[in-house]
Amino acid sequence: MFGLGVRAVLSDNIAIDLGTANTLVFVEGRGVIIDEPSVVAIRSRGGVREVMAVGDKAKEMLGRTPENIETIRPLRDGVVADFVATEEMLRQFIGRTKSLVEFVRPRILVCVPAGATPVERRAVYETALSAGARRVFLVEEPVAAAIGAGLPIDEPKGSMIVDIGGGTTDIAVLSLGGVVEARSLRCGGNAMDAAIVRYVRREHQLVIGDENAERIKIEAGSASRIVDGETAEIFIRGRELGEGKPKTVVLGPHHIAEALAQPIEQIAEFIQHAIEDLPPEISTDVCERGIHLSGAGAKLAKLGEELERRIGITCHMPQKPEHCVIEGSAVLLRTLKEREHLLIKP
Repeated sequence: MFGLGVRAVLSDNIAIDLGTANTLVFVEGRGVIIDEPSVVAIRSRGGVREVMAVGDKAKEMLGRTPENIETIRPLRDGVVADFVATEEMLRQFIGRTKSLVEFVRPRILVCVPAGATPVERRAVYETALSAGARRVFLVEEPVAAAIGAGLPIDEPKGSMIVDIGGGTTDIAVLSLGGVVEARSLRCGGNAMDAAIVRYVRREHQLVIGDENAERIKIEAGSASRIVDGETAEIFIRGRELGEGKPKTVVLGPHHIAEALAQPIEQIAEFIQHAIEDLPPEISTDVCERGIHLSGAGAKLAKLGEELERRIGITCHMPQKPEHCVIEGSAVLLRTLKEREHLLIKP
């Protein structure tokens, strides 16, 4: 028993789901120990930038900082936009994984969008190395999600996963243990938030922020305009566009569905095109087996039903879609030798 505890503490294998909206960190033997917003608070003093906070503490400061402090999301569309801030965020998250004794420099598996360019992959690789990794491995997010969702990827039949994150929607189709197709659309949860901001501004002449829009999406969001049974209404308070006075409006799920129509249509078309480009045998497998959804964006109410209506293929969702990528990464860490062919070059 004592030996197992020591191994857990000394484990130097870490998986990181480095997302536009949230970053999750898994440590072998201890599970997922960090699940926090990918936000960094930076203070400027005499032209020098210093990081004040990362994660939950930094997100609390969004929209509430004085001039010398800025809160930023260092990742855009799933890839590094601010190298220094991302490195420091990773460094602090990795530092929190230490327990009782200091780690040796850990081996780190990092997930990247399927459509990340070689330059973007290299940026993630170098950032993880600079943050303290001994070795860095990269895997495409939807590939990790497929493993985390428990899809039978080793069978001689095609399985499709659609991972909807904050910055991107990623698709992977796997068969016989390998990747048949992987692609990425730079449209996800953040695009949905922006669509809600535009809708409230256009229809109600009310100015709200992205954080408020995200709350609206989570509490009353729906992908379908069809209302059945009780519906959750949400009160939104913001600044009136004309006179600048405080104003409150009430929105229901059908309003949010109207606001989200465009990004959902983009995602549906993206999936449809991916299926059309598959070999006939694989596309037949996908039509028979259905599409599996993962990622926090997949939790939008009635999203599976709406995509099924638009595409004509059954959609399935695991119990915790937001954890599929990190759980698949954990499996990959344990089976690196057998699954080495699923890793990608930086």
